[in-house]
Parts: sequence; C-alpha cells; structure tokens
Amino acid sequence: MNKRLEDGFSLIELLVVVVIIGVVAALAIPAFQKGIRAAENGTTFGTMRAVASTEVSFFSQNNRFARLTELNPLMGNGVGTLAGERIIRGRYTLEMNPVSPTDAELSSGYTITATRNTADDVLYKYELTQSGEIKQLFP
Repeated sequence: MNKRLEDGFSLIELLVVVVIIGVVAALAIPAFQKGIRAAENGTTFGTMRAVASTEVSFFSQNNRFARLTELNPLMGNGVGTLAGERIIRGRYTLEMNPVSPTDAELSSGYTITATRNTADDVLYKYELTQSGEIKQLFP
C-alpha cells in the first residue's frame, strides 16, 4: 500500500485563508473607525453640554461668562488639556470666538467651537453659544 500522508496545508489553502481574512478586515476596519468617530463625537457633545451648564453657573456668580482657561479648573480639568487659550480633548480642539474675549464681550455672550480635524479624516465642528444650543457646523 502506497498511501501518501498529507501533513499541513497546501499553498492554495493558505492563500484562500489569507484572502478571506483580507476581505473581512477590509469590511470591518472602516466600520470600526466609524464607531470610534461616533464615540469621540458623542463625548465631545457631552462635554459641551457640561460646559454650557458650568457657564450658566459662572454667569450667575460673576455677571459674565467664563473663559475656557477659567472653566477647565472649575470642572476639575475634565474638559481637556490647556494649550494657551485652547483646550485639547482627544482629537478635538475647543476654543472661544474670539480666542481671548474681553470681560465686556463675556458679559453679553460667548461662542465655543469644538473642531476635529485630522489629515486623513472628515472635519467635524460643533458650536456652543450662550443659549446652550449646540449646533453641528460640519460635516
């Protein structure tokens, strides 16, 4: 009896497995990235709601709204990392418009934008005003 014992996989079988893994990865990675973006957008939206609430509290005590540099410590530095007059939170940059508002400007209102702009991704931009309304400006 001349039976040939097959040990291992043939090259064709290995190539088929590699192709299947490649197709699954090609489908799964964009969905995973979309989920990450949605989570980042959601946390930024939640942070902006907390900022709006803190601004109302600050205004009731000081007759003006707070700058980002004043807000972050009030919120236990939970907004993000200060970078000059801006705050970096993950891939988002929060800044006031104008960047350094005067007390007179802050007595009548404020505008805070959160911008997510990476070279390989879609631009997302949200805007928060003294009305407490958060608008999505981009996309």
